Amino acid sequence: MEVGEVVDAMHAPTDSGYQAVRYNAVKHGVLSRSTVLPHEDTAEFAQLLTELFEEHRPAGATEAHLVEELAGIIWRKRRVLLAEGARINEGLKSVLSSPKTLVPAAAPLETGLSGAHMDLACLLNATAERIVELKHEAEVDLAATRKAAAILAKGGPNAYERARRALLPGSRDWWDVQVSEEEYPGTVEGLAEFISESLQPLCVGMVQQVRHVAAIKAQTLGAGLQAHRLENLNRYETHLDRKFERTLAMLLKLKELRGA
Repeated sequence: MEVGEVVDAMHAPTDSGYQAVRYNAVKHGVLSRSTVLPHEDTAEFAQLLTELFEEHRPAGATEAHLVEELAGIIWRKRRVLLAEGARINEGLKSVLSSPKTLVPAAAPLETGLSGAHMDLACLLNATAERIVELKHEAEVDLAATRKAAAILAKGGPNAYERARRALLPGSRDWWDVQVSEEEYPGTVEGLAEFISESLQPLCVGMVQQVRHVAAIKAQTLGAGLQAHRLENLNRYETHLDRKFERTLAMLLKLKELRGA
């Protein structure tokens, strides 16, 4: 069916007559030719227009024009929603690159919530099951780090090797890289300093971050919304709503007068 079909029955049809003509007529309406843009789905708009014709059953060119205008308004409101989603996505893209400022703002009274080494995109897409796994992994990593620190503090034979083995593989690999790059000496003192300055604060932060997933998600979505960028769209949507109400009122008034 072509876009902009105008039902041929220009007088109030009977039910059987209306059913017979509701899908015919390939006459393009004045509005419909310009309503659907080249990249939009003409079949979807045609279906909308057909459904409105079926609902209101216009009699005469004026009522048909008003029904067509209703379809155009609904179609433009659809565009507004698409534009709103695009604006929000743009905002989210911009804030996802700033976890070090966004994450601490999610729980401002929580110390140690730094956002360091956090992949916000993965966190936002994580399922509830994955969040539980992340929480468990962070707590296990923190416990292993504290165990290694306790071994170093207690000292004794092979304290360095025992503490190093107590670390999880990822933390151990990170430590070995630090030693190879001569950031720390491969000694009890060096490992203790590394745990105190780098590893333990990171583990504590990861545990806190996973505990505050809901707040971080809310903060990210709120910051990405950037409501000020939607103001013009909201005004346009309000304009369309009022136009829809006026057009529908005119159509119903015409039908009432015709019925009288």
